[in-house]
Amino acid sequence: MDYFAYVLRNGVGRSYIGVSSDPVRRLAQHNAGESTWTARNRPWVLEWSSRPLPLGAARSLENQLKAQKGGAGLATLLRDFGS
Repeated sequence: MDYFAYVLRNGVGRSYIGVSSDPVRRLAQHNAGESTWTARNRPWVLEWSSRPLPLGAARSLENQLKAQKGGAGLATLLRDFGS
């Protein structure tokens, strides 16, 4: 099964980075309040998702994205690992 690292963004510029086998379905869950952290900051839009990856690679990419803390390195990773 393929997985995707994804980045969500809300109207005030907050971001959320996660992994899912179906980022569009997962976005709907975030916007429905099914995730504790994202429920308070709705609505979210899917800003970016990676190309299909094995689960381990998607988790590794998720951790790399989170380590950037939204800096310039994040934009580089998003460009390099885009779908």
